[in-house]
Amino acid sequence: MPTLPEESDRIVGGEEEGAVMASPPDLSGTVALVAGATRGAGRGIAVALGEAGATVWCTGRSTRARQAAHGRPETIEETAELVTAAGGRGVAVVADHEVPAEVADLVARIDAESGRLDVLVNDIWGGEGRYQWNLPLWEQDLAQGLQLVRQAVETHLITSAHALPLLVRRPGGLVVEVTDGTADYNADHYRVSIFYDLAKVAVTRLGYSQAEELRPFGCTAVALTPGWMRSEGMLEHYGVTEENWRDGTAVAEHFCISETPRYVGRAVAALAADPERDRWSGRSLSSGQLAGVYGFTDVDGSRPDCWRYLAEVVDAGRPAGDEGYR
Repeated sequence: MPTLPEESDRIVGGEEEGAVMASPPDLSGTVALVAGATRGAGRGIAVALGEAGATVWCTGRSTRARQAAHGRPETIEETAELVTAAGGRGVAVVADHEVPAEVADLVARIDAESGRLDVLVNDIWGGEGRYQWNLPLWEQDLAQGLQLVRQAVETHLITSAHALPLLVRRPGGLVVEVTDGTADYNADHYRVSIFYDLAKVAVTRLGYSQAEELRPFGCTAVALTPGWMRSEGMLEHYGVTEENWRDGTAVAEHFCISETPRYVGRAVAALAADPERDRWSGRSLSSGQLAGVYGFTDVDGSRPDCWRYLAEVVDAGRPAGDEGYR
């Protein structure tokens, strides 16, 4: 089973008491499926699991032979190569998670080649361009909105329905439902599109529901959100790169609290390596929250806590500034 780093590198204390984690956890021997790993959080999670030594099955629809419908250049093959370069073993599989037969074939292949599944990450999204901000339901494109819900919620159900029989063969399995926003934050904030709002709240609930069903098998499920994530698309939107990302604060001052996709990936790796991860089962978690518990950092060595920042700075109307929140 996966383990945390050596005793000298471990965190100490309880949930409020983090300490520095000097090296990635040891996930050698762990088999993970990151569904929706082409870009963004999915790619960050896949690479962080590779960083910890895991075998990571990376799925998506964008390949070198077939570009994404929305024109982004990232491919699933690149993600698998990044996993391997980070120290794990990346396996790229083209799969449309809206098609149950393709997911069934994927899981059968994982079973045949790896013989187990320890971590399932449901990060399928496909909602780019399918939601319209600040318009009421009756003025939105209904077909696009319903397709968003299918791609962002139904795909998670399809994937879990096929993958969980393999995961529950051994106790200790972990399911991570990747969403946007904590349960507390989303309960008090409308996410400016009814379809987007519904999708993100529903995925959070899936973490809770699957936890209830997995508990008798000794397995854990959680909902996990990154903060304001510097995905490939977000960097492009602000006209910056990872090297000069702070220039984006000239356009959006609160961009100062943003984080890389690797940060939420390290949160998944830390959960997967925690022998007591069942303490989190059914809960809504965030990258910044778990960094404070497990001691991991973003790639720049900081620990941004976006959701606390939003509550204490943005909602409170205070001036932008990440001091005390990284």
